[in-house]
Amino acid sequence: MSLEKANILVVDDDLGVLQSAKMFLKQVFENVDTIEKPEKMLQKLKESNIDVVLLDMNFTKGEIDGKEGIGLLQQILKMDPDLPVVFITAYGDFDLAVNAIKSGAYDFIVKPWKNQKLYASILSALKFRESRRNLNRYKETANQLESDNKSDYKDFIFKSLAMKRIYDLIERVAITDADILITGENGTGKEMVARQIYAKSHRADEIFLKVDVASIQENLFESELFGHEKGSFTDAKEKKLGRFELASGGTLFIDEIGNLSLKLQAKLLSVLQSREIFRVGGTKTIPIDIRLICATNRDLSEMVKQGTFREDLYYRINMFELTLPPLRDRLDDITVLTNYYLERFKNKYQKKNIKISYTTTEKLKRYDWPGNIRELRNSIERAVILESRNQISAESIFPIHHTVFKSAKTKTFNLIENEKQLILEVIQKNKGNMTKTAKDLGLERTALYRRMKKYGL
Repeated sequence: MSLEKANILVVDDDLGVLQSAKMFLKQVFENVDTIEKPEKMLQKLKESNIDVVLLDMNFTKGEIDGKEGIGLLQQILKMDPDLPVVFITAYGDFDLAVNAIKSGAYDFIVKPWKNQKLYASILSALKFRESRRNLNRYKETANQLESDNKSDYKDFIFKSLAMKRIYDLIERVAITDADILITGENGTGKEMVARQIYAKSHRADEIFLKVDVASIQENLFESELFGHEKGSFTDAKEKKLGRFELASGGTLFIDEIGNLSLKLQAKLLSVLQSREIFRVGGTKTIPIDIRLICATNRDLSEMVKQGTFREDLYYRINMFELTLPPLRDRLDDITVLTNYYLERFKNKYQKKNIKISYTTTEKLKRYDWPGNIRELRNSIERAVILESRNQISAESIFPIHHTVFKSAKTKTFNLIENEKQLILEVIQKNKGNMTKTAKDLGLERTALYRRMKKYGL
């Protein structure tokens, strides 16, 4: 007979009761702890993951009203409102039982108990505990997904041989649980590939949760990834589940992992090795079961050489590495992607008669696309919005780029135009790597993105 995976805590001042309970419960549950003094119980609950508490109602000699037990129950539920507490008492008074249940106890059992009755009560409490955990997890997951920036990732569009090779690799690695690293320039579709891996995996019916390292302040990163307990820091007004906990059973996608500091790299490595987390401010270990997919536009092997990325973490996250080619190296995909986005945005903006000529599509192949697929998509969307005729031209796709790249020798003293041109040239020089571009321009990444948004780049 296999033991039930559960941690049971029995609290009673009668050593005979504790021995009797432990002797029986150890036959059916994996972990059974006993405590004689109730003042030690709360510390035990802080340090351990307890699933059900069996609690005596009276600890002072001569007391039979159950007030001590109910007081302890209120302290337990304040710590963990979802922890089921089963009262055990030698006094089977009906009013006492009703009062116990009204106070939040899960069940009420009279000593001496029948083992089968005790076993059934604990099993029922465990099911209650699991259902509450799932409900809380689903609520937080739903809130997290709602706040994430979601897109339509169903369509994986390609024609080129380079992407055919990538797709073949996706099909082969998706069915495993191996951790995967996806590399490539900004805008090459790393998240799309991550979602394709997820969709073809055995975890496809579970959650896919994304963490964008670049968008999270470093001082909040641990809380975001591992969660926090109420009161663990100034703004921690409620307990929060972290992304690892929310994604347990499913797939966690960490984007821009190359931006992670060495301190946080060490903490991430520890979690990946132990498959356990501690919430910030917490003392309990929480087991997690995730499939990890990471992405970066940086050269992590070079960062390892420079000492800015941990070698042990690098090998931990890339059992398989998929390197996505830039759009300029997959010219066969430009036509199919252009047609796909054209149809999508024609429908979105109710401009169903707009067309694009073969000549214009061929011109698109002569552009380097430093922003890759993201830039192509945005350019087509902008052209559809602005096009007053029913024919999209290269000029409507490149209202800025066309001038910059076709008339670069024309001298201008216009500060805005020069800044646009400079940004575009540095992006092109760095092959779409925004971190290097920002550094070359002497800007923070956020300042670079603000300028690009301002100029519609």
